[in-house]
Amino acid sequence: MRAVVQRVKRAKVTVEGKTKGKIDAGFVVLLGVGQEDTEEDAKYLAEKIANLRVFSDDQGKMNMSLLDKGYSVLAISQFTLYGDCRKGRRPGFGDAMPPDEADRLYNKFVQLIENLGVTVATGQFQAEMDVELINHGPVTMLLDSKKNF
Repeated sequence: MRAVVQRVKRAKVTVEGKTKGKIDAGFVVLLGVGQEDTEEDAKYLAEKIANLRVFSDDQGKMNMSLLDKGYSVLAISQFTLYGDCRKGRRPGFGDAMPPDEADRLYNKFVQLIENLGVTVATGQFQAEMDVELINHGPVTMLLDSKKNF
């Protein structure tokens, strides 16, 4: 499972012109599910993201987590994180999990991070979405449950 985690001041996602989810301060998490991923991968990323210390403490150091600050997550499914662009000009998506199983694991990730005490807003699985955000810092992290990067 792969995630692009962006620290934001605020963010929202719309589908067909209607707001589907929005948050104030926290993370936008673009989440891709790979062929080999399991619930353990979802658990790893939920715990990692909830406890990732990239928010400023009283001394201005990145030392606080979502949980410490009471911030939220806007979780967006994004199969293109498994796009392989090494050959040709059109990405291949053979490493992405098929939609039905990917949707189940995406929702498992959302449930797990909510169970840790994080408020989560979501996009709409398999929809074309418009995501607006103000990246604060900017701070952007790449996470991979298989620890490939």
